Amino acid sequence: MSIEQAENLRKKLQESLDKLIVKIGKIQIGTKEQFPFGWRKAAKGRTVWRILEELITQNLEKYHTEVGISEITPSDSEVAVHDFHALLIGEKTPVYVNIKSAVSGGKTQKDDISKGDGLQAFYEEDINRHFFVATFFIEFHDDMTIEILKCVVFPIEWIPDVYVNPSNNGNLQSSKYKTIENAEKRTQSQFFELFKTALSEAKKKRQDKSNS
Repeated sequence: MSIEQAENLRKKLQESLDKLIVKIGKIQIGTKEQFPFGWRKAAKGRTVWRILEELITQNLEKYHTEVGISEITPSDSEVAVHDFHALLIGEKTPVYVNIKSAVSGGKTQKDDISKGDGLQAFYEEDINRHFFVATFFIEFHDDMTIEILKCVVFPIEWIPDVYVNPSNNGNLQSSKYKTIENAEKRTQSQFFELFKTALSEAKKKRQDKSNS
């Protein structure tokens, strides 16, 4: 039932965020006068991700009922594993969402998904929580605007390549969370067991390295 519920919530959250993208439209970052030489090296997702995260969260707060969300609560902590949690209209189970950005057409690589210790604490509080990564694909334009082309909503427990980087603050990483066709459908409990094993292995590697 958990996998079925996750799929239902994923589809409804996808619909809500798709509606939000249409409402937001182009985002003006600056003017051509302010940036006489254009984006240069700033044409990367990580350059604008924090602004984008704030913009998405604020617009969800303002227009939540219009896009199919009955309640939304932004995270009150910079170190929380999620950016907001919400109730979709007609649902009683909350969704926890981590906002990511990616440049459309960018290369595939392992990206940080969540801090390992934080994610462990998150699931230890309630193993039945539904946690989604929402990746917004952006395009940079010459008029110093960015545009959100699409969003991919991916249940974190469906990430096929569960990997914790031992040398990068113990972060859960994945290269396959941006395409829902890559999903390996699991329950939260099944994912958590895989994740704990990966986290333990990463900590051991880090410890072995510090002892060598």
